[in-house]
Amino acid sequence: MDLREIQNLIKFVSKAGVNEVKLETKDFKISIKTAPDYNGAPMITTAPQYIQMPQGANEAAASNVNATQKEAATTEDNSNYLTITSPMIGTFYRKPAPDKPVFVNIGDMVSVGSPVCIIEAMKLFNEIESEVSGKIVKVLVDDAMPVEFGQPLFLVEPA
Repeated sequence: MDLREIQNLIKFVSKAGVNEVKLETKDFKISIKTAPDYNGAPMITTAPQYIQMPQGANEAAASNVNATQKEAATTEDNSNYLTITSPMIGTFYRKPAPDKPVFVNIGDMVSVGSPVCIIEAMKLFNEIESEVSGKIVKVLVDDAMPVEFGQPLFLVEPA
């Protein structure tokens, strides 16, 4: 399935008023959920994906992430915590909808696969799932703020 077919599927789901569509082939799996609280824009649930960048770009991105983590480490010792990072560029939201409660608060326990936030990218709302288990000890990004690929979002005390 190419990008045009995916875009057409998203448009169809938006216009049809369907709540959820799941499509699975041997090559990929896609799940589209409409989010009526966000003006009917579709929500795509994805697992974080890792992109192989050119060698120079990868080192530059790593140094940016390391600089951000070093800034956080100067005020506190975060070395014994796991970090949940952003799998994409977009806008960070702590709630699934404006009138709903946040996904996780400080002190909440998360497990692998637990939804922790939404990142909006190109009018698509991507539910981000935790890749670690433990207790949320710090939220590193304010609600409705832009985030970068690889940017730390949460600190988690391992369980």
